[in-house]
Amino acid sequence: MVRVKRWVLHMDMDAFFASVEQFTRPTIRDRAVLVGGLGPRGTVAGASYRAREYGARSAMPMSEARRRCPVAVVLPPRFRLYQAVSKQVFEIVRQASEHVEQVSVDEAFLEPDALAGASAGTVQEFASRLRTAVLRQVGVTASVGAGSGKQLAKIASGLAKPDGARIVPPEQEEELLSGLPVRKLWGIGPITESKLHRIGVRTIGDLAALQLGDVISLLGQAHGVELHRLARGIDEHPVAERGEAKQVSAETTFDIDITDPVKLTSEVTGMAEAAHRRLVASGRAARTVTVKARDSTFATSSRAETLPTATSDFPALAAAARRLAPVAAPPGTPVRLVGVSYSGLAAWEQESLFGNPADGQSPSGAAETQASATAPQVSHDPETGAPHARRWQAGDDVHHAEWGHGWVQGSGIGRVTVRFETARTGRGPTRTFAVDDPALSPANPLASLGW
Repeated sequence: MVRVKRWVLHMDMDAFFASVEQFTRPTIRDRAVLVGGLGPRGTVAGASYRAREYGARSAMPMSEARRRCPVAVVLPPRFRLYQAVSKQVFEIVRQASEHVEQVSVDEAFLEPDALAGASAGTVQEFASRLRTAVLRQVGVTASVGAGSGKQLAKIASGLAKPDGARIVPPEQEEELLSGLPVRKLWGIGPITESKLHRIGVRTIGDLAALQLGDVISLLGQAHGVELHRLARGIDEHPVAERGEAKQVSAETTFDIDITDPVKLTSEVTGMAEAAHRRLVASGRAARTVTVKARDSTFATSSRAETLPTATSDFPALAAAARRLAPVAAPPGTPVRLVGVSYSGLAAWEQESLFGNPADGQSPSGAAETQASATAPQVSHDPETGAPHARRWQAGDDVHHAEWGHGWVQGSGIGRVTVRFETARTGRGPTRTFAVDDPALSPANPLASLGW
């Protein structure tokens, strides 16, 4: 048996946002769960595996996800809660490994010194202990992949999902990689994929079998060499902690320059969505949207718009990107590249999450904003200015003077139904109150952990 000198592990939390909701709300642990905006223009931030069986997925319009999965419990995101759970998880990870590279709120690479030169069996035991520690101490599941480099470890963790581990020893690397779609490799997007498909390269094995010179002539020196090495399982990327990103972005280069404004707007929207997925994965919101365009002469221009507050509401971010597109690339400009980036990043939002007050969603983002724990119990009639009872939203965290912490399951006709439970209580009872019951008040989402 060949022993690898270097073992890199990739740990990825399983359906993290939905899993945290199920952990802190025991009643829905066996249900299909969608996390995201409740308004008609809301976007899915996370979907449980049961919801995915119906075809629902992250970044999908919530309206479509609900059509595909009508039995799902739909909840607003609680990013402060996800970040708190993430912090617990990665404290365990950093105790287990000297070298950690946290990629997002729910995934990280590890390269423990103790595993240098270890057997696959030893790595399997390490992965099992790590996953067990996370489950027992935090309450959510993780999948772990391991191989000789970061690329292979990430592929392996994806194959291990959900709630599993996949260790790839050196003698199995070629067999595993060769049959996978070429798109699985880092750095291969739709444009590169289409170039490779045109010459008959559809799998990683096909790419590895090409002569390096042919890959370089097709994809360029730096990109071609890197992809050819990864296809052959050669990955020397170090595992090192990253500084906090100042922005998230996505861009694409076209095979043929675009002059049609409608098509350009469509491409900009696509890049806005790709960047949004990265924004959501980082558990943050953005205040500034920037659109970059490069024309046929390689001249590059960019235009930015700063929103009143940081948001992760995709419709708002995409709308800003579309407004900027004709300014960055005036009609008639032959465009060869477009990109969208989000900056001015914040840990939480001051406005609605994945929705818009105009859609009928509470501006408080259903108890997820910084001010949610202290928000007043009353609002005011827009015409008379008279105070009236707060309009409770499904998923709101609440506290009752007698019953303790709970969450709103539904409200209407002057009544609100609350289930009282936390991660530590098990399935709890439901009680119905008048919406203006003085014993009922907004609560901090972190209380649902039962700390």
